[in-house]
Amino acid sequence: QVQLVESGGGLVQAGGSLRLSCAASGDIRAINAMDWHRQAPGKQRELVARITSGGSTNYADSVKGRFTISRDNTKNTMYLQMNSLKPEDTAVYYCNAAVNSWYSPESVYWGQGTQVTVSS
Repeated sequence: QVQLVESGGGLVQAGGSLRLSCAASGDIRAINAMDWHRQAPGKQRELVARITSGGSTNYADSVKGRFTISRDNTKNTMYLQMNSLKPEDTAVYYCNAAVNSWYSPESVYWGQGTQVTVSS
């Protein structure tokens, strides 16, 4: 089994910054792509950013230039630096990872989510 735990969410004023972390633990042989998703009230969950095991990144148009995704493979941890936050960034943020385990094939795991609230 693999666990993903997000942290770093909170309440911030528009224009402010937050840094989210996602730490993976458990039966991990290798972590492939890792993603940040978010879900605002009444809306579908959307992909915010993705980073491959090699460090290639992709971003949703709505966050390009403001958010930066990164990872530390030695710590099995992924980060999302969020700058110039806007009220429309308010959502629950979830991390997601494709994990190769020692005793099972690649599976996708989700964290429990962390709330980000941006006040105007």
